Amino acid sequence: MNNSTRRDFLRKGAVAAAGALLIPEIAKAAVASEPRVGAAKITLQKEAVLLMQGDSITDAGRKREDTNCNTQDQLGNGYSLFIAAQLLAGHADKQLKIYNRGISGNKVYQLRDRWEIDCLAFHPDVLSILIGVNDYWHTLGGGYKGTVETYENDYRSLLQYTKNKLPNVQLVIGEPFIVKGGSAIEEHRWLPMFDEYRKVAKTLAGEFNAVFVPYQAAFDAALKKASARYWSHDGVHPDLPARQLMASTWLEATGLNK
Repeated sequence: MNNSTRRDFLRKGAVAAAGALLIPEIAKAAVASEPRVGAAKITLQKEAVLLMQGDSITDAGRKREDTNCNTQDQLGNGYSLFIAAQLLAGHADKQLKIYNRGISGNKVYQLRDRWEIDCLAFHPDVLSILIGVNDYWHTLGGGYKGTVETYENDYRSLLQYTKNKLPNVQLVIGEPFIVKGGSAIEEHRWLPMFDEYRKVAKTLAGEFNAVFVPYQAAFDAALKKASARYWSHDGVHPDLPARQLMASTWLEATGLNK
């Protein structure tokens, strides 16, 4: 390894180490910066079922043939795995059952199309949903004609249907987010329109007494510590440290970070 390569290697290693140390603080500050709009925390009972739902960010390469709870193959390699690992380690006495049923490319109406099998059949005690980036992104070049009003109406209908079927379910609504500077994020095309989708998610969290997870605040703060490429290659799909940031923000928002 020549001196230049070695310096580059050490620099990247130092950035990674600093990022790892800062992630819990970024998550804590992001949650503290957002006024609460719904539930203050999640309560876990013994043998509680936790279901993670969403698009590719949640899917994260999970193996769909694995139908068991709590396995890495079934959970995928994203933030759901990081959340599950911490919850299972910290609450071993509760014998939690954690599932991931995110599917890449999904928009809200596609969640609804599979909701009976991929949500209601699990009878989740805690249901975490992260959806919305495709509801906007696919209008930019994917041929999708939905609007922010479509997103809001579909999402509200899905949540109301869920609460009618599962009146005691505890909801967690993740904020759709982008990492500004990512290769897929042309800010003049994304903003300010995408902000309206974020606002919808927050409004619905208040309406349905859900815990709201402020991912955008977390990533905006994270960009002050390292570049977009460190967190996400395209600004939509999180890379390794960003997956931990998402998990830390989720755990902080739900009060399950203890």
